[in-house]
Amino acid sequence: MKIVLYQPDIAQNLGAAMRLCACFEVSLAVIEPCGFPLTAKALRRTAMDYAANTELIRYKNWSDFIDKQNVMGGRVILLSTKASTPITDFKFRESDILLFGRESAGVPDEVHAASHERLHIPISKNARSLNLVSSASIALFEALRQTGF
Repeated sequence: MKIVLYQPDIAQNLGAAMRLCACFEVSLAVIEPCGFPLTAKALRRTAMDYAANTELIRYKNWSDFIDKQNVMGGRVILLSTKASTPITDFKFRESDILLFGRESAGVPDEVHAASHERLHIPISKNARSLNLVSSASIALFEALRQTGF
């Protein structure tokens, strides 16, 4: 299982995602460019001591990710507020890649089209969306629960 962030806008969310992945021993990937400088110093500041316990994989862009993903395999599962299937109606696999879009704009149509599945987290109709890492936490926990951790 892997979490992938598509061009994240907020450095603190990357830090929180690194902490999440360290706690569950899951790798984390970032598809660049980011909305902030992705330097070693920035990672130390945002991820605190969790950066040392997290495998961070960097992809130059979407094409780089897709090229490498086609070789490595695994389904790309996009979490999106625009998806019609709730995560509770989906059967996760251990090799799934959980993909999350930018905080400000989600993902472009080409990313939607290239994803194997598109899921949403059911929330109140009075709410627009969850925080990126809150969504990642819920989706990762459900995927790990289903696959036996």
